[in-house]
Amino acid sequence: MPVGSERVLAFVALCARAAVPRPLIAGTLWPTSSEHCAHASLRSALARLHHAGRQALEIGPAEVRLAPDTTVDVHDARRTAHRILAAAETGRPPGCSVLHAVNVLSADLLPGWYDDWALLEAEDWRQLRIHALETLAGQLITGRRHAEAITAAQAAVHADPLRESGQVCLVRAHLAEGNPSEALQAYSRYGRRLREELGLEPTERLHRLVAGLDRSRHGDGRSGR
Repeated sequence: MPVGSERVLAFVALCARAAVPRPLIAGTLWPTSSEHCAHASLRSALARLHHAGRQALEIGPAEVRLAPDTTVDVHDARRTAHRILAAAETGRPPGCSVLHAVNVLSADLLPGWYDDWALLEAEDWRQLRIHALETLAGQLITGRRHAEAITAAQAAVHADPLRESGQVCLVRAHLAEGNPSEALQAYSRYGRRLREELGLEPTERLHRLVAGLDRSRHGDGRSGR
């Protein structure tokens, strides 16, 4: 698909079922062009849509919207994230397959796109999915589903390796499963990366989780000398 057509399709898809005025599309996607040139670029992009792209949209003289039978993966993923967050507030199980949830919450939105509107949408989705993954990991730890909790926590860490709340989930999951060495290794990896990239140290909240493990390790070392 031509780049311009691809951008139009993505922008309208992210607006869900709302009708998107043509001036909004043109002004957002071609912000540095004159109004006349931006509208001409929009007309060209719509005309160059391939067959599948045309089927996905309803193109009117003043607005463009998704066709009724078009589905958008990120909207389904957002619903999954909100179900997980809502379930946590009421204390209910998440009500979805953990594997499916982790899969859909692990995907970046429009990777490699650097338009301002795309970056804003991507960051909004990143924050939502990380919160959902961390919440899911916490629910699974409480439910003693340790392997699944570790999978969810690892997905949260992968989404943002420098975010401490995800690391806390991962360390807690390892400890709940009875693997203190894994917990200490996760803490050490995070601390090393945090120092190298930001010159910071893990907070007391995370340090307290492994403080006893660290003392035990050093104590074993002293007894062996």
